[in-house]
Amino acid sequence: MQENKICSFFGHREIAITEELYATTTAEIMKAVGLGCRIFYFGGYGAFDELCYKIVTKIKGELPEKQIQRVYCVAQAGYLRKKSRYFNGEDYEEVVYLTPTFEGWYKSIYFRNCAMIDKSDLIIFYAEKRENSGAYKAYSYAKKKKKQLVNIARE
Repeated sequence: MQENKICSFFGHREIAITEELYATTTAEIMKAVGLGCRIFYFGGYGAFDELCYKIVTKIKGELPEKQIQRVYCVAQAGYLRKKSRYFNGEDYEEVVYLTPTFEGWYKSIYFRNCAMIDKSDLIIFYAEKRENSGAYKAYSYAKKKKKQLVNIARE
């Protein structure tokens, strides 16, 4: 039996969603499905994450035999309550807590992102080189870990 691979997504909070970006992202997600990715990790923040969620949901509906799972990844249980506008449990097949408790919201998100990357077989990014960007920090971490990745923003 084939193991279900994990694909996760990271991108900037604010990006212009164009037809070209939609098409390119759809093609990359379809490649991921072709490589055996069936579990898709989401952090739930930002325009790129939302775009990827919509595409994965569409593919899930079109290819039910692939048994695609959407997983919401949380740093700490308390953040589900604090950031409830980003989360609706019915939108995901599973919720996972990937890190122990850390002090400070941003720090815990960073470590959650690292845990998502560590567990992923493939990561799809929209990360421009912005030193203070969480997406770019995640991209740099994934490169350092020699993970299989795609950066749609093209460095």
